[in-house]
Amino acid sequence: MNTIRTVAILAALGTLSACAIPADKGRDRGIDSKDLSQLQAGIWIDPNGCDHWIIDDGLEGYMDVRRDRYGKPVCSGAGAPNTVVGPFKSGSQFPDPR
Repeated sequence: MNTIRTVAILAALGTLSACAIPADKGRDRGIDSKDLSQLQAGIWIDPNGCDHWIIDDGLEGYMDVRRDRYGKPVCSGAGAPNTVVGPFKSGSQFPDPR
């Protein structure tokens, strides 16, 4: 009986924890925390030739598919496949050894 009660309580707590207010995804919470809009993005071109926004903050990294206003992926031809163009390591005071 105690096992069933414990499982029920844990399930209820797990369900309630899913209702928590989500963290602000627009902030860098690392050593030099700031709003992500202050970081410089570059573009990584995937093997298919489509663009992805990329930011390297030293310790953390961010990437997302670059889309047009209709939600379709952008394949601009800004560079060769599997390359990065732009200042994607700029905007952070945290040193990056590479």
